Amino acid sequence: MQIPDDWQPRKDLLKERIILVTGAGNGIGAAVAKSYARYGATVILLDKIVHNLEQVYDAIESESGVQPAIYPMNLEGASEKDYFDLAATIEKEFGRMDGLLHNAAMLGALIPIAHFESELWYKILQVNLSAPFLMTRCCLNLLQQSKDASILFSSDSAGRRGKAYWGAYGISKAASENFMQVLADEMEANTCVRVNSFDPGPVATAFRSLAYPGENPQRIARPEDVVAPHLYLMGPDSKGVTGKQFNL
Repeated sequence: MQIPDDWQPRKDLLKERIILVTGAGNGIGAAVAKSYARYGATVILLDKIVHNLEQVYDAIESESGVQPAIYPMNLEGASEKDYFDLAATIEKEFGRMDGLLHNAAMLGALIPIAHFESELWYKILQVNLSAPFLMTRCCLNLLQQSKDASILFSSDSAGRRGKAYWGAYGISKAASENFMQVLADEMEANTCVRVNSFDPGPVATAFRSLAYPGENPQRIARPEDVVAPHLYLMGPDSKGVTGKQFNL
């Protein structure tokens, strides 16, 4: 699916919304976090490198966006308690959540399954699948305190059709798509929480360059070019849309 061709975000699209963005320190996560703030949201910036988060924080403030919050967290090594602590902090500071963008991801290596090291396998599944599960489960109560909440999974074509050498990354993304659909089905009755996924396609990020080191980044989209669907799916104009797979 795609968002409506003629859709344009209004200035107050995300006014007074509290949105958590993982992987907010760079790339698509940073661009989307800035746009969320630009359209009125209070953004909780989550990533493992504090310096990167501070740069995004400063950029938001310089654009006169709503003051964000920083929450450093390493999803690879986080324990279950860390996720409960995150939810408790958000509840104490804000009382609810209106949006959750699962953007953080780990690529690992593009190698055949026959040569895939088990330790790397576990790390990738921890970041790409277990972390979104734990974070979603711990934050569901906060999301249900909202009148209109959205959970959005960042997807990839490798998760919608299996491709050789994409290993744990592709498999984790395929599992995330199923997780999205299961959660959407569970949330559709008697809750205000909608759940969707979005595949932005090729985007010039440091993450992309790991998979395609010889690619010319000027020939593909920039992070800023894929912001609009993130706004649409997180804002009120997509209310009632759930369990769908979107692409650019």
